[in-house]
Amino acid sequence: MRWLTIVLLLLFVGLQTRLWFGEGSLAHKAELDEQLLLQSMENESLRLRNEMIARDVKSLKTNLDAIEEKAREDLGMIKDGEVFFLVTDEKSKVPNEDEMLEKSSK
Repeated sequence: MRWLTIVLLLLFVGLQTRLWFGEGSLAHKAELDEQLLLQSMENESLRLRNEMIARDVKSLKTNLDAIEEKAREDLGMIKDGEVFFLVTDEKSKVPNEDEMLEKSSK
């Protein structure tokens, strides 16, 4: 009877050790739950992005004004008779050729 008690006690300790420290433990489950939450949040943001892209594609397939708007924004296209003005800040000034030569000679 004493051997049975010792075997059962060892079995109990072994199972408890696995429950608290091994794979599938409560700490491991909490870590996996946190990873699941982060992945769910990322999936939701990507789903919203995909919906927005799908709306843009549908609009470009059916709406000529959307195509024109996209061409104006991305390609800088203008209509006949329009005048294009490029307004820049002084901070983003592009150096002219003389300034480029001065910098390269130093």
